[in-house]
Amino acid sequence: MFVDKAKIYVKGGDGGDGLVSFRRELYVPEGGPSGGDGGNGGNVIFRVDEGLRTLMDFRYQKHFKATKGEKGRNKSQHGANADHMVVRVPPGTVVVDDDTGETIADLTRHDQQVVIAKGGRGGRGNIRFKSAVNTAPAIAENGEEGQARWVTLELKVMADVGLVGFPSVGKSTLLSVVSGAQPKIGAYHFTTITPNLGVVDLGDERSFVMADLPGLIEGAHTGVGLGHEFLRHVERTRIIVHVVDMSGMEGRDPFEDWVKINDELKLYNIKLADRPQIVAANKMDMPDSEDNLAEFRKRVSEIDPDIVVMPISSLTKQGIKELLYRVADLLESLPEPSEVEESEQLAKAEEGIVYRFESTKDTDFTITRENETFVIQSESIERLMRRTQFNSYDAVVRFGRILRGVGIDAELRKRGAKDGSIIRIGKFEFEFFEGGSDNYLYEEE
Repeated sequence: MFVDKAKIYVKGGDGGDGLVSFRRELYVPEGGPSGGDGGNGGNVIFRVDEGLRTLMDFRYQKHFKATKGEKGRNKSQHGANADHMVVRVPPGTVVVDDDTGETIADLTRHDQQVVIAKGGRGGRGNIRFKSAVNTAPAIAENGEEGQARWVTLELKVMADVGLVGFPSVGKSTLLSVVSGAQPKIGAYHFTTITPNLGVVDLGDERSFVMADLPGLIEGAHTGVGLGHEFLRHVERTRIIVHVVDMSGMEGRDPFEDWVKINDELKLYNIKLADRPQIVAANKMDMPDSEDNLAEFRKRVSEIDPDIVVMPISSLTKQGIKELLYRVADLLESLPEPSEVEESEQLAKAEEGIVYRFESTKDTDFTITRENETFVIQSESIERLMRRTQFNSYDAVVRFGRILRGVGIDAELRKRGAKDGSIIRIGKFEFEFFEGGSDNYLYEEE
C-alpha cells in the first residue's frame, strides 16, 4: 500500500530536574551547595532515508516522544543529556505544523535532517544560585518541558519525469514498457490510484526516474476525483510528459484534453506552467490517430510553437526510444535540483534554523478578573512556574520576587488586589500577601 500523507504527534524530551544538595564531607565544615544541573531532554529529529518510498510506517506508529534528561547529581555533577530520537522519513517529505499550517521543513536529500521538536533544557541545581548574600541556597529548578506538536507529513514523489494525462490514456502501459515497474493496468478509469515509480535505463550510461501519476480529471485543483492527492506529486518532477490519447476512441478531443490538463496544473500551482513539457501522442496504432495528430499539432502550434509533440504507441513500441532519448537530452540541459532556487523554509533548514525555541525572557502579561479571582496570562511566567519547585520556601520567595520585578505586584494593587486575594496563573492558584514593602505570592494549599 502506498501511503503519502500521515498525521503524527512529536514531543521533545523534558529536561531533567536540578538538585538541591550540600557537601557533607569529613573535615569540610559548611561545605556549601553541591546540587548539579539536570540534563537536557532529547530532540525529535527527522532524517531522510533514500531507502524509504512511502509513509507506511507512520500508519502504525503515530506518537514519537524523546527521552527525558537525567536529574542533577550531588557533588556538582551534571545529569546526562538524553539521546535524540531520530525518525526516518522518505525523500520528498514535507512537514507541516497541524495547528498553524506552517511548513516546518521540506526534506529532499539523503541524510538531510531537521529538529522538529526540541527537547527541554535541564533545570539548574542549587550550586547555580549561590551568591555572596545567600551562600547556602535551597533552590533548584525543574527541567523545562520539551516542545510538543501535531504535524502532518505529506510525501511528494521524487522523480525526474512525471507522466500526466486523463485516465486510461496509457500512462501505466508506457511506464511498464520503458522500465521494470509493474503498475496495475486495466481497461477502466482510475486503474492507477497511487503513484508508481520506475527507473528508465537507456543503455548509454544515462538513466532517470519516471513516475506514473494517477489520472487527472477536470476540477482536480479543487480536490475533485483524486485531486490534490495527485497534483502534489507533479510539483517534484523536473519534466512533464503529457500523455494524450490520439485515437479519440472515447469520444474526447485530444486537443481539449491537453488544454484541460494544463489548466488544472496552472490552477493548482502557477509554477507548473513553466515546467518543461513533452507531449506523448499515444495510441498511434489505432485508426484515425494520424488525422487526429495532424489536427492536434496544428492547434497546439497556434498556442505555443515550441511544444514538442512525439507520436508513440505503447502497444507496438513505436516512437518509444525516440521519446526516451528526447527526455534524457532535455534532462541534461536542465540545472541540477540543488541549483534550483530553494524555498525559504528549505534554506532555513540548511542553516539549522528550522525550529527556534521560544525565549523565556519575554515578560509581557495581561491581568483580567473573574469575580474575585485575578487571572494572570503570560507564557513566560507560566514557563517560570513549571520550572519552580514550590515545595521549597526559598523557591517561592524567588518566584514572588521575579513577579514583583516585572511589575505584576504593582499592577495587581492598581486593580484592587488585597491581602488574601486569589491569583490564578495557568492551572495554579496563589494567595496575594500584602507584607509592607515586600509582597510575595504563595501557592495556595
